[in-house]
Amino acid sequence: MSPSPLDLLRRVFGYDAFRGPQQAIVEHVVAGGDALVLMPTGGGKSLCYQIPALLRNGTGIVISPLIALMQDQVEALAQLGVRAAFLNSSLDAASAAAIERQLLAGELDLLYVAPERLLTPRFLDLLGRSAIALFAIDEAHCVSQWGHDFRPEYRQLNLLHERWPQVPRIALTATADPPTRREIAERLDLEQARHFVSSFDRPNIRYRVVQKDNSRRQLLDFLDGHRGEAGIVYCLSRRKVEETAAYLEAHGIAALPYHAGMDAAKRAEHQRRFLREDGIVMVATIAFGMGIDKPDVRFVAHMDLPKSMEGYYQETGRAGRDGAPAEAWLCYGLGDVVMLKQMIESSEAGEERKRVERRKLDALLGYCESTRCRRQLLLAGFGEDYPQPCGNCDNCLSPPDTWDATVAAQKALSCVYRSGQRYGVAHLIDILRGADHPRIRELGHDRLSTFGIGADLDARHWRSIFRQLVAAGLLAVDADGHSGLRLTPDSRPVLRGERRLLLRREATRRRERERLRSVPTAASDSALSPADAAVFEHLRELRARLAKEQNVPAYVIFHDATLRAIAEFRPRSLPELASIAGIGSNKLARYGNLVLAALDEAERTPA
Repeated sequence: MSPSPLDLLRRVFGYDAFRGPQQAIVEHVVAGGDALVLMPTGGGKSLCYQIPALLRNGTGIVISPLIALMQDQVEALAQLGVRAAFLNSSLDAASAAAIERQLLAGELDLLYVAPERLLTPRFLDLLGRSAIALFAIDEAHCVSQWGHDFRPEYRQLNLLHERWPQVPRIALTATADPPTRREIAERLDLEQARHFVSSFDRPNIRYRVVQKDNSRRQLLDFLDGHRGEAGIVYCLSRRKVEETAAYLEAHGIAALPYHAGMDAAKRAEHQRRFLREDGIVMVATIAFGMGIDKPDVRFVAHMDLPKSMEGYYQETGRAGRDGAPAEAWLCYGLGDVVMLKQMIESSEAGEERKRVERRKLDALLGYCESTRCRRQLLLAGFGEDYPQPCGNCDNCLSPPDTWDATVAAQKALSCVYRSGQRYGVAHLIDILRGADHPRIRELGHDRLSTFGIGADLDARHWRSIFRQLVAAGLLAVDADGHSGLRLTPDSRPVLRGERRLLLRREATRRRERERLRSVPTAASDSALSPADAAVFEHLRELRARLAKEQNVPAYVIFHDATLRAIAEFRPRSLPELASIAGIGSNKLARYGNLVLAALDEAERTPA
């Protein structure tokens, strides 16, 4: 009699119960049904195909877009005693041939392969001679031409249904708004599949947005709450990646750069260190990230505005995959908006694609400038209604002040109009504040009626006003390379006094620092007692030694969450240790006595 999904979950993976819709998905696929699964990062998508692959006859074929992700998954499964392998360009011919023989002999539970290899006639012929349990299409949003991770090969994966109609398919993603979901279903012939859509909420992530004002110093202040923790810092340009990494290193933070312009071997080395060492901060462009399976990333920081809500959600989702508290911190300014709009307009994409990208950027800008709950706005972008403020974002924990900015907005809009709707923010602020310098006089802008009418506000406040007027759609950035601002039709009611405008009040630098200090770091929510923390560090040392001996990332041995639970509950025997989540039978047999010995040693070691 074959084991039940729950028996397998307990014995192999060490968990007593499924989460959310996992059990329903597993049972549906085991029974031979197709499925489209939308589940947030850290929600347990992998189990939804791994357990069915173990329960069904044959090998589960997992289509995955990245080599690093395949290797991580296979190493983690090997720790559980699961027969898993991958086929990709990192293998030599002899190793690849050996894995192919295992597939044909039915000796693999799971085989990971890139879409490019899967679509070759040779590999399709190999599959035709093998017993296939299921096809799992991971990162299924790569099928969308409008998405940020588009992979054209994904669009050919509908041939799986045509050639193997009796083999169940499960497509999975953590990032898909309603239009992208429809596109995935259509392109992969999954319209008739059962759709499982989980909440996109990541309740353990705390969202914070700050306006740029010496962004490097702001980043350093943020990282002070995360010393010794692993995290990712995203920058828009390669140059900024290099400079930011060097700046952090100079301030005592173990930081590594990562971008597409680096030597491939150096990139691979940095990624390996990030995955296998504790406390590394990766400073990267968006070239780094998809498929990063590291569960204990405690923060994701953005030094520039991302391109869309989907990109922001996926990038921030790399924090806190283990379910422990994590932070998403975004630092942006109007210059980011100007640069991204120029990138959109200068691209070779068609007008329809540009229109979509403009809309996505505008939605993210609105998110940044809103005084509402961040989580409500973020989830609304995925078609999800979050019923009440979350209590775990900056706007909920320390609500910003608002003010009646109607008159100030009228001054700003009028200045844009009277100066010809062709100048950038810095010049407009000089006009409003009555700056006396040659360019203002040369252009005759010292004779405008708006010259000097905004001298009561400093430049920082005016930058905030202009930024919020752009976010509100009252001003548009002219992306012709000069970054000038122009009025939109929506500005007319404000100029005529027919619409009252409330804006976020720009705090002084001192008040902003005090406000952010009043918002505790997310990590402080789950702090261990001093005694438990000492045991936890002792267990981490054991884990680091075991990982180094086996040349695998530390988290494939045990997640931090498992070590925290051991440190808190102090099991005294193997049966007690087996009750800890994340310790299945294979890990108990391999590491159980070592863990108990480390616990005993930690308790005998003076604090």
